[in-house]
Amino acid sequence: MCMGFGCNAAGITACRIIDSPRERLIAIITNNFVPCNGRFPTLIALATIFIAGISGKFSSVIGTLVILLTIVLAVFLTFGISKLLSKTILKGIPSSFTLELPPYRKPQIGKILIRSLIDRTLFVLGRAIVVAAPAGVIIWILQNITVGDISILSHCANFLEPFANMIGLDGYILMAFILGFPANEIVIPILIMSYMSTGAMLELDSLQALKDLLVNNGWTMLTAICTMLFSLNHFPCGTTLLTIYKETKSKKWTFASFIIPTITGIVICFIVAQTARLFGFY
Repeated sequence: MCMGFGCNAAGITACRIIDSPRERLIAIITNNFVPCNGRFPTLIALATIFIAGISGKFSSVIGTLVILLTIVLAVFLTFGISKLLSKTILKGIPSSFTLELPPYRKPQIGKILIRSLIDRTLFVLGRAIVVAAPAGVIIWILQNITVGDISILSHCANFLEPFANMIGLDGYILMAFILGFPANEIVIPILIMSYMSTGAMLELDSLQALKDLLVNNGWTMLTAICTMLFSLNHFPCGTTLLTIYKETKSKKWTFASFIIPTITGIVICFIVAQTARLFGFY
């Protein structure tokens, strides 16, 4: 779980140290509930703009507390879903965990660098390229090809708008998450591209410019909160899913790893959005 805060794909690989196949599978499925470094920029930016931004001189403290609470929520969700899985579809007798320390050997710097580069870095980058290359083509086509003077991406966003509104988002936000499947880092750039109707992904110069863009497109505090919650709880990125399939050799459990956090995110966002609207908070 802790390695998942850096990269969920690395966290999945680290589950190999768990001897019990059942518990290893639970750890793999729930690893995505902790935010990786691809989701932290989105969480930090939205917390800074919409929550810390209205807190006056305590803005930095409030922003830090919001991110901390987000992490705590992620940990509790991980434990909760793990408990639920262990009591339902992955029942079994809990096993003990023993980690033996190997004999100490003097590190061989050259071998460490080569193995880290070839066995890990290049391997993960290769999986990322396999996912990112076709996804980049799809994103370009959706944004640059128009039907009736409106891009295909806008048509898709309009189609998703009713459902997205139910969970506190809008169609473009939901499309940004879907098209951000290759890597969570590109969710905000895709969203900016969609709102500004540009033909390519880009970044704005400042958080204030980002705030102005989002507010002008109908964002409220509720939208930001639901977006943060959905960013925390949605399907893993493509590289992580490929890693899950490699580790489990099962399409069923790979799909479970995709659908469980997604359903969790939809349910949480729906409850938060509808409860907030019930009390007149938009």
